[in-house]
Amino acid sequence: MKLLYIHQYFIFPEMSGGTRSYDLATSFCKKGIEVIVITSEKAPKKNSKRWTEFERDGIKFFVLNCPYDNTMGFWRRIASFSRFFWFASFKALKIKCDIVLATSTPLTIAIPALVRNILKKTPYIFEVRDVWPEVPVKMGYINNKYIIKLLYWFEKLVYKRASWIVPLSLGMKQNIEQRYPNQKSIVIPNISEISRFNNIENSVNLPVDIQGKKIVLYAGTFGEANGVDYLVNLANMTLDIDNSIIYLLYGKGKQLVSVLDSAKKKGVLNNNLYYGGVVSKSELPYLNSICTVACSTFIDNPVLWDNSANKFFDSLAAGRPIMINYLGWQSDIIKHYNAGYVLPAKLTEKSIADFVKYINDKKLITEQSVRAHSLAKSEYSLEVAVEKYMKIFEAIQTNRPTEKVRKNSFK
Repeated sequence: MKLLYIHQYFIFPEMSGGTRSYDLATSFCKKGIEVIVITSEKAPKKNSKRWTEFERDGIKFFVLNCPYDNTMGFWRRIASFSRFFWFASFKALKIKCDIVLATSTPLTIAIPALVRNILKKTPYIFEVRDVWPEVPVKMGYINNKYIIKLLYWFEKLVYKRASWIVPLSLGMKQNIEQRYPNQKSIVIPNISEISRFNNIENSVNLPVDIQGKKIVLYAGTFGEANGVDYLVNLANMTLDIDNSIIYLLYGKGKQLVSVLDSAKKKGVLNNNLYYGGVVSKSELPYLNSICTVACSTFIDNPVLWDNSANKFFDSLAAGRPIMINYLGWQSDIIKHYNAGYVLPAKLTEKSIADFVKYINDKKLITEQSVRAHSLAKSEYSLEVAVEKYMKIFEAIQTNRPTEKVRKNSFK
């Protein structure tokens, strides 16, 4: 079987970002599937060719010269998305394949798969990492009624023609099915890559001496939706109560400068909150190994509760409790399995006191670490995700009745 995998932001382990597509693609190869990836070079060199081709880890890559960075403004990102889907659509038509797997965001990533499906009848799977355009519309990033109407029409078309839809969380699945019932969908969450997080050889130079400290780790994007300034406020409120609690922040994004400026103004930057720069995926195991808890934050907006943030799954893979500040399926999982801590969206003196008590409870932290690792292994391992995808591929190739597959094959 030949699989065409389309992902605009394909990341290798030595790079910064999520490696879901890399982990899945290499695992598919080990299962005997020929994998071809269409992706982009986010920071291409000057005068580089439109397309670069190479092979790595058994995968054939077609890489488009298409600059992108999450610090870009809205319209520059739209231009990047448009360039990618335009040239990727032509490339997708030239590649021999049996199935197409397109993974968002953005929603436009589905266009090459859709073009291939319409012109060559190739079935495709659409993997939903964020529910577009629902999220940007509800957050106010898109407010032109004609554009909104067009995007919802396109979303409906993408879902209707897809052989399978793979949302990364139950909340995303419910969101899609409420608006577009009777879709063929199955949840395959982000991956807790346990073997990677067992390897802590790649150490990181830390910005502070951590001896005797309780460490809250944030390693991810500093975007508008992430609301990392929440940690600045948390650091400010815990400083006078327990200055042995420190916050290590890693990553980049549009809001990085404003977050650090806020930390400086509140007097916590390089006091009990430290910024360590950008780290690769292969360096994250070390950072997770030294922290007390890892965390994921988002602004207070229910549309973001359905997220499937890599930070959540990386923490579990590393056997560390995960701390979040939002409700939704992750909050439910944390509470049900006792694998972390849920802070309120708005901090109060009581919630701060409760958090300080929690992070100083060594016995509880140890118990949650064990539970987190067990949860990663049983529910979110790479092997679980790959097995679900293999059953989808088999269902498409054998044309088995969809409902029978859904009921009997994905337990």
